[in-house]
Amino acid sequence: MSFPTPFSQAGSPQISRSILLVDDDKQLCSLMTKYFVPYGFRMQLAHDGRTGLAAALESAFDLIILDVMLPVMDGFDILRQIRKRITTPVIMLTARTAQSDRILGLNLGADDYLLKPFGPEELLARIRAVLRRASNADLAEPQIIEVGGLELNPLTRELWCAGEPVELTSIECAILEVLMRSLGRVVTRDELTTVLYQRPATPYERAVDVHICHLRKKLEGNGKITIRNVRGVGYCFAELTRREG
Repeated sequence: MSFPTPFSQAGSPQISRSILLVDDDKQLCSLMTKYFVPYGFRMQLAHDGRTGLAAALESAFDLIILDVMLPVMDGFDILRQIRKRITTPVIMLTARTAQSDRILGLNLGADDYLLKPFGPEELLARIRAVLRRASNADLAEPQIIEVGGLELNPLTRELWCAGEPVELTSIECAILEVLMRSLGRVVTRDELTTVLYQRPATPYERAVDVHICHLRKKLEGNGKITIRNVRGVGYCFAELTRREG
């Protein structure tokens, strides 16, 4: 895998963001570091699972890029431990093509998933999208959204359900914000993937479905609102009828 030389960043102000890259391919790590540093990223490297987990828990990073196949501990085990303690956004990398592996990563709390080999431009776009969701840097309306007993602050990623706090990942918060702002209207999968990944949905894509499933479980204590699946179209955030309740 070869990375092109990035465009010159001279004259453009950069906000430095820290990334922990956990991958046992040292050559790939070196190439990624050379590519991403000019874009304003500070890179820390770990080449085995145990070292990567320790680094993730001991220091504060803006993003973690995590390979699945690692010595000592695999990426899935690391992600399980990370999600027990921190909510730092995670992009997983893997050479495994099975859809079940991608779904497992998303179920464990990954924010995005990229198959190897990949183009550096695509990874850069995904990094920026994940960081944008996490920081809500471009959020136009940061006020609290209130719908059917739910209160969501998109800026701080805080959700209260019937007065009780509910922990959200950055991608769950982004999905929930879109649905809450679209109360009663069907939101298509293309709309959601455009907001989340800056692209339309691809055939048989399951990522959004997995995150919606997580949201439903987290909102089970709320008896006023549900996320309805509109077959073949998308999702609708709607008030429960008496019969449904």
